[in-house]
Amino acid sequence: MNITLTAPCHFGLESVLASEARHIGGENVQVTDGRVTFQGPVSLIARANICLRTAERVQVLLGSFPAYTFEDLFQGVRKLPLEDYIGQKDAFPVKGWSLNSKLHSIPDCQSIIKKAAVTRLQQAYHINWFEETGAVYQIEFGIHKDNAIIMLDTSGSGLHKRGYRRSSVIAPMKETLAAGIIDLARVYPDSALYDPFCGSGTLLIEGAMHAMKIAPGLRRRFAAEKWNILPQSHWHQERQRAFDLIDRSASFTAFGSDIDPEAIALTQHNAQQAGVASKIHLVRRDVKDFAMETGKGVVICNPPYGERLLDVKEAQAIYRIMGKVFAQREKDRFYIISPDEEFEKFFGKKADKRRKLYNGMIKCQVYMYFK
Repeated sequence: MNITLTAPCHFGLESVLASEARHIGGENVQVTDGRVTFQGPVSLIARANICLRTAERVQVLLGSFPAYTFEDLFQGVRKLPLEDYIGQKDAFPVKGWSLNSKLHSIPDCQSIIKKAAVTRLQQAYHINWFEETGAVYQIEFGIHKDNAIIMLDTSGSGLHKRGYRRSSVIAPMKETLAAGIIDLARVYPDSALYDPFCGSGTLLIEGAMHAMKIAPGLRRRFAAEKWNILPQSHWHQERQRAFDLIDRSASFTAFGSDIDPEAIALTQHNAQQAGVASKIHLVRRDVKDFAMETGKGVVICNPPYGERLLDVKEAQAIYRIMGKVFAQREKDRFYIISPDEEFEKFFGKKADKRRKLYNGMIKCQVYMYFK
């Protein structure tokens, strides 16, 4: 059977995720703020979880409907074909959110949806009690401006958890956001990538995985692997397909530096865990001493800024240093993430293009220099 999948993402990365969805075979791709929806066979659940780089998770969209009252919510959920997925012994907890809606009490909404789901499954299976000892089918809801969407989460833990980063330095960038910026910066299999503030190495590692076509979900498991509608053999096939696509012959090279020796050690460890250590070269170095070991390259960095690690004046002093150092490499491309609306003033050059993104809850811009 064909199903509708929906995947939330960082605001600003919707077009990147939409392109990914099409690339893996998704059809009827639709984009809304912070979310991409697409259709395909049930088997697409496995491919989407294993291969999508910028999705926060993958959900089955069961339905949507207006929900002004609890009765609306109850009847809307009761009409959904939950028995197509959830078995007699399976667990089906409920969680979600509400924004700008009459039904604003999350606990009350959870209770109503759970009651409606139980009612629907009781009618389908002709039983009164559910053990909920089997596979977990996490029911998720969102209510925005009195319109409810009901979903089943297929991922389990968020897809930013690739399996290579066990710990990090302060204020790490999520892997899904880093992957989106790598895509926006047009990193190719033969690119030379630089990050002078490498931190835990996320940008470098995601760049290497992108260039080598290493699927982000190869090193982890997903909630839907225990679902009956998708046999284990298919998950195995999708993983094997992803392994076969890896290009270890790519000439991609990455160079990372950081003033913090702990960051260098952590990046090295994470790169080894991700299987890309041979592509990443590291050195302890202050940004004022930044140098490029190749004739041409692309610099992508997330320098420390006031709301994360430094006070505003310290961050702006770093921007000035970056402007002086990077100015010596006019033919190279630079992509710099910052929440400072005056970044260009301190960097000393107006960006060729800006892209609004959110790093966690912090509104940022990617300042792009490529001309």
